[in-house]
Amino acid sequence: MVTIKSKKEIECMKEACKIVALMYQEIEKYIKPGISTWELDQIAEKAMKKFGGIPAQKGYPSGFKGVPNYPATTCISVNDEVIHGIPSKTKIIKEGDVVSIDTVALKDGFHGDAARTFLVGNVSKEAKRLVEVTKQAFFEGIQYAKPGNRIGDVCHAIGEYVHSQGYSVVREFQGHGIGRQMHEDPGIPNYGKAGRGIRLEPGMTLAIEPMVIQGKPNILELDDGWTIITEDGSLSAHYENTILITEKEPEILTILKK
Repeated sequence: MVTIKSKKEIECMKEACKIVALMYQEIEKYIKPGISTWELDQIAEKAMKKFGGIPAQKGYPSGFKGVPNYPATTCISVNDEVIHGIPSKTKIIKEGDVVSIDTVALKDGFHGDAARTFLVGNVSKEAKRLVEVTKQAFFEGIQYAKPGNRIGDVCHAIGEYVHSQGYSVVREFQGHGIGRQMHEDPGIPNYGKAGRGIRLEPGMTLAIEPMVIQGKPNILELDDGWTIITEDGSLSAHYENTILITEKEPEILTILKK
């Protein structure tokens, strides 16, 4: 069921989303060669709590027998890791790495969700372009995030743009509605047909998140039950924001207003 948020609920959503944006502003200072992904996660958790949020991903159930609940505040995925990379003391960030971070904050019963991909030091032109295209794919999609349009219009725009740039979208994972629950209806894949799916209405809050692969779209899951990697070892990038459908243009809630 897709939930339409009241004015009060939207204000709560904005507070949760602001915490995520502030956390990214803080963590970006520390993403340098030599730091472990575990250290980055600790910095992220400390920042999130400082700004008044609860790390919603920590302890999140996998839903699969034998796979433990998610152990960290952030998912940190490096290079060929697509999503859900588990922070580790032994995973050290290096010059030239492509580092995707995904996190969710909970405040006053509502969630804010965003992902960013960071380039570490001197990276290849190919890596830069991948990250730029992934970010732009989000903005291509939300051009259609307006009342009366359908969710398929957003999905189609993302997929068509990514494919036009010579990249692949991840088909097994998708964006989602968000609010009191981290994952709500509707599902928002990064591909699809225009004119399909639910109609967008003011008050909907959506987490739209292009996950883009430099090579073929095939993915694999590691033995930890969480980490997803590209099958061919190619680079991947991730960009996500929580948005609000308004009467006119969509409002991005996880970017700080200047």
